[in-house]
Amino acid sequence: MSLDINQLYVSVCGSDTFFTFRGEITSERINAILEDIEAKLANISSEVRMQKKVYNILVECLQNLYHHADTVPVDLIEQLGNNYGMVVLKKLDKGFSLKVGNFVVNDKVKFLSEKIEKLNSLSAEALKEMYKFILTYQKLSPKGGGGLGLIDIARKSNHHLKYYFYPYDDTYSFYELDIIIV
Repeated sequence: MSLDINQLYVSVCGSDTFFTFRGEITSERINAILEDIEAKLANISSEVRMQKKVYNILVECLQNLYHHADTVPVDLIEQLGNNYGMVVLKKLDKGFSLKVGNFVVNDKVKFLSEKIEKLNSLSAEALKEMYKFILTYQKLSPKGGGGLGLIDIARKSNHHLKYYFYPYDDTYSFYELDIIIV
């Protein structure tokens, strides 16, 4: 077990954090996080358009954590709960940096990497067309989504998505998604 999740959280937070959360992701916690972020965003001098963009991307990220995160490794359930997630929001000179993370089974690493690389390779117009196509023709998955979350995040952020997979053991890795919002 090479990954220390507490040390990773400390390194991801760094300094100048605007908002942080780590713990079990539940619908109640999502609502509390969104209320907290909304209040914090309203208290800064950022423009309303930026506040809405940050809020909307955060909603997508939290939904992804809630619906798509794998359970944590058995040896961490007592410490972290079943559905662990991490959210770190930092204010930048122009915009925000949002980092979200959760455990995934190693079998998903290649799929997620390829999906994000594909999204990063597309123009804004191509992302818009992909979004419309999936919205029109894709059936909902058993977890309720049609694969629009990451596409929507890429569209709204107008930046390439960065991602990291930190190996935990033979079965799990910790997945971190970094989003710049300007």
